[in-house]
Amino acid sequence: MGAETGGVPATVTWGLLAAWMVHDAEEVATMAPWLRKARQERFPWLPEVSQKQVNVAIGLMGGLIAAACADGARTGGRSPLFQSVLAGFGVHGLVHLGQAAAVRGYTPGAVTAPLVVLPFSVWAWRRLKAEGVPVRGGSASWWGLAAFPLAAAGVHAAAHVLTRGPRRATGSGTPGRNRA
Repeated sequence: MGAETGGVPATVTWGLLAAWMVHDAEEVATMAPWLRKARQERFPWLPEVSQKQVNVAIGLMGGLIAAACADGARTGGRSPLFQSVLAGFGVHGLVHLGQAAAVRGYTPGAVTAPLVVLPFSVWAWRRLKAEGVPVRGGSASWWGLAAFPLAAAGVHAAAHVLTRGPRRATGSGTPGRNRA
């Protein structure tokens, strides 16, 4: 496959994966330590999240992003999956800014959201429109945006299960009972 598919440059479709990688490098570096500190100082209700969980969750999300980018490249940016993920990525950037505003300080992802996520998202949508790609709107976009928090929750739940380590017996006297 060449650098362009259907007139849409690879910088639009595969650029989403590159922008995501830059943004999520910040999250890999900051999420677990930020959550640990935030739980101790201000938000005791936040879940405990290990660095391993963060790494696995971000890796799983990376697989979803890569699949959407491949579909976008294959269809010249016309894929509903690609466009939904691109929309979700942009909204994700806004969520980061909202989180930082809500806590009145830094939150993981808040640096690259305005420097990478939002500029890339706006540029990619403009480029798709300039290339004559029909931009999906209406209910398809809303379903795609609604799927983003479900996908994020799903990868975090999967990461939790995948990283929890071996289960130990509770010692409760009930054979076969394991601790979660």
